[in-house]
Amino acid sequence: MNEKQQRIWQTVLQIPSGKIASYGQIADLAGLPGRARLVGKVLGLAPEAMQLPWYRVMRSGGQLAFAAGTPNALAQQQLLLAEGVVVRHGRVAKEFWWQPDLAELLFKLQY
Repeated sequence: MNEKQQRIWQTVLQIPSGKIASYGQIADLAGLPGRARLVGKVLGLAPEAMQLPWYRVMRSGGQLAFAAGTPNALAQQQLLLAEGVVVRHGRVAKEFWWQPDLAELLFKLQY
């Protein structure tokens, strides 16, 4: 695995239960601004044993990552609901967005 993959995976692992982040936000926090598509690609490469909470990563407007009604979208919605995240019309409200504080940025997201 390369350094970019590792940074993306480590950033996604920091998203707290009950919170979501966008692909672009993950790219920015991983030190890869403008690489939102890379985040999506790398999430699909994560080893199963890592238990990466991929379902906490959404499109920029808070929409589910997959087309509405597809098995992947339904799985993402169910996993989010199990954590208390409210999904309405395939979208998550701003109150569930992860806003890491300075301590998280300094001590948990070390690259």
